[in-house]
Amino acid sequence: MTEAWTWHGGNLAAAKRHFGGDDWIDLSTGINPLPWPGADRVAIDWQRLPDGEALAHLEAVAAEFFGVAPRHIGAVPGTEIGLRIAGRLIGGEARHATPSYRTHGEMIAGSLATADADLAAQGGTIILANPNNPDGRILAPEALDALLATRGDTGWLLVDEAFADCDPTLSIAARIADDRRLLVFRSFGKFFGLAGVRLGFILGPAPFVQDLRATLGAWPLSAAAIAIGTAAYADAEWFAATRRRLPEQAAALDAVLTGAGYRPQGACPLFRLIETGAAPALFDRLARRSILTRPFADQPHWLRLGLPADNAALARLADALADG
Repeated sequence: MTEAWTWHGGNLAAAKRHFGGDDWIDLSTGINPLPWPGADRVAIDWQRLPDGEALAHLEAVAAEFFGVAPRHIGAVPGTEIGLRIAGRLIGGEARHATPSYRTHGEMIAGSLATADADLAAQGGTIILANPNNPDGRILAPEALDALLATRGDTGWLLVDEAFADCDPTLSIAARIADDRRLLVFRSFGKFFGLAGVRLGFILGPAPFVQDLRATLGAWPLSAAAIAIGTAAYADAEWFAATRRRLPEQAAALDAVLTGAGYRPQGACPLFRLIETGAAPALFDRLARRSILTRPFADQPHWLRLGLPADNAALARLADALADG
């Protein structure tokens, strides 16, 4: 296994070059395999700079979806960029929960990797994901409230909720206030299945949002991101149905993995983690059957699998797992 697949999921082109084959199933990401279906029907004006009023409308629609006031939300061209900008605006002493996203450790210079159980005893800013990636660990909002209460004036609590759209009861977005050192990051691409749109949001105190907007400048998003995001976040029927469907798909994946002798981990319905000493060999075997999963250089006994899009893809995975 090489860095091409351990850095981030979705590098299907590298897999095709290395393993050959066609008709690939990409399970290397935690992205909804059945994306919001309306993107091709959204009208986009490619000749003009994105309109400021349209951006404000997007933020207002997204704010209602997240349960915050519009003044507490700033749109960014992808959560990954938003994380890095927020880290530079905040600075200072920081600790990031591990294991989690690699970007969390790069947000603030000198940030120290810290186990979940030790975070509350530390000062400075805390960076974590909920639900977490790649293990799907979930912290109850009450646990996050306790972490926030320990920050005082020593730092911030930064919560990456990229996967929280699947279950809005996990979110602490409603805690956002001007007198709280709390930032929440939300991603459009994962739940809506349209990562290429490059859209995310930072939720936080209004003064921080103002600083964020000043840093990003006049046109932080493309016209496509604004138009598609506005329409998708307004589609209440679709996201309600998706929240019902994803746990069913995750249960079907659990059944296949359990049937193959693995113990799937994680409570986020968009992916599962398995642990096995044969993970490198399993990654290779699945790839030679044109099924891409996500390995980890620092945890070679782990393999993460996203949701198959349909029963045919699930059956192919089951067959490949059985053919060992």
